[in-house]
This record gives sequence, C-alpha cells and structure tokens, in this order.
Amino acid sequence: MKLSARNILKGKVIKLRKGSVNSEVILQLLGGEEIVSIVTNTSADNLKLKKGEEAYAIIKASNVMIGIDEK
Repeated sequence: MKLSARNILKGKVIKLRKGSVNSEVILQLLGGEEIVSIVTNTSADNLKLKKGEEAYAIIKASNVMIGIDEK
C-alpha cells in the first residue's frame, strides 16, 4: 500500500456495527487507544472488514482543530 497520507495508524478491528447505510468501525491501535470511523456499508463489504482483523486508519485532513478544557 502506497499513499500520500502521512498519518497511517495500524490497528485491529474490535467492533463493527452495521447500520442501514453506514458502518461504524472501531480500531484499537497498537498502544491501546481506539479510533472510530464511519464508512459506507459498501466500503466495509469491499474491504471485508471483520472483528479481530488488522486494518489501518488513514487520516488526511487539511484542518485539525485544537481545544482546551476551561479552567
């Protein structure tokens, strides 16, 4: 796999929740953190996503928001 995205995070699918149109995919990253993505059911099927299988979260964004807790 060769991509232009710089943020590629390897993990394992720990939950796959299919809806009527989209699927929620939860990946557990190597450090234990979890990341959630919403993909179409067609994409989930084409990728053959299954619980316990390895997958990658590929993040390419032109904007990243930063927030703080109010003191």
